Amino acid sequence: MGLDFEVDKLTNSIENIVTGDSFVTNISIVTPVDLKSITKKNKWQFDWKFEYKQPEREVYKLTIVNNQQIIQGLISLEIKSDHVYMHLVESAPFNKGKVKMYAGVPGNLVAFACRLSFQRGSEGNVSFFAKTRLVQHYIDSLGAIHVGGRIMIINTNAALKLIDKYFAK
Repeated sequence: MGLDFEVDKLTNSIENIVTGDSFVTNISIVTPVDLKSITKKNKWQFDWKFEYKQPEREVYKLTIVNNQQIIQGLISLEIKSDHVYMHLVESAPFNKGKVKMYAGVPGNLVAFACRLSFQRGSEGNVSFFAKTRLVQHYIDSLGAIHVGGRIMIINTNAALKLIDKYFAK
C-alpha cells in the first residue's frame, strides 16, 4: 500500500483555514484511550487500532498545545537501522477536503518523522511508499527523492528544511 496523504501547505505549525491563525502543536504517542475515538465509524480512513498493535511501530498524534483532547492527525512510524519508515499518515476527518479546518497537518507529521530520525541517529532519513499519482507531489512539496517504483526517501537536507519549518521556534 502506498501513502496517499497530500501536503496542502507547509506552515509554521498548523493554520486555521478561515482565519489564517497559526497554532502551536504537540506530538505525542497515541494511547489506548485515544483509540476509542479514532475509528472508521468516526470517519478515520485507516485502522489505527491495527497500527497500534504492531510491535515494531509507534503511532503518534498531533494536537494543538492548548487543546490536547482533539487529535488533528496521526502518523505510524517504524524505526529501522538507518532510517525511519512511514507506514501511514492521516489528517483528522475534519482536516480533509475542501472544507477542512486546519492546513499543515501532514507536513507537520512528516517533519516530526524527520526529527525523530535525527534523534534516533539516522541523520533525518525517512522512507515511504507513495501512491504512483502522488510521487511528483512529494518531490515538489517535501523535497522527497523518488528512488524507483513507489519508493520515496527524504534525505538529510530535505529533512532539515522540514524540521526548520515546523520546529525551529
